[in-house]
Amino acid sequence: MRVWLACFLVLFALAELFDWLQEFNLPLPIYILGGAFLAVASNYERIFGSYFADSSIEASLEQTQLDSLTLSTNPISFPIASPVEDAQTPQTDD
Repeated sequence: MRVWLACFLVLFALAELFDWLQEFNLPLPIYILGGAFLAVASNYERIFGSYFADSSIEASLEQTQLDSLTLSTNPISFPIASPVEDAQTPQTDD
C-alpha cells in the first residue's frame, strides 16, 4: 500500500510540475545566455584546458603517435577487378 501511495504522490507531483512548466516563459535573451553557458561548459576542456596544460607533453605524445602510425610494416594492397562488360547488347532492326 505504501508503494502505491508513493507512486501516486510522485506521479501527481510530476503532473503538476509539468503543468506549471508549460505556463512558464522566459524571455529570448535568457535562452541565448543559457545556450552560450551550456556551450562553454561542455567545451571547457578544449577552451581552457589548453592554456593550463604543458604543451611539450602534448607535443611529445602526438609525435609518438605519429611515429607509431608511420612505422607500419604491412603494406595494404587492394586487388583490382577486371572491368565488367555489358552482357546484353541492344539489337536494332532497321
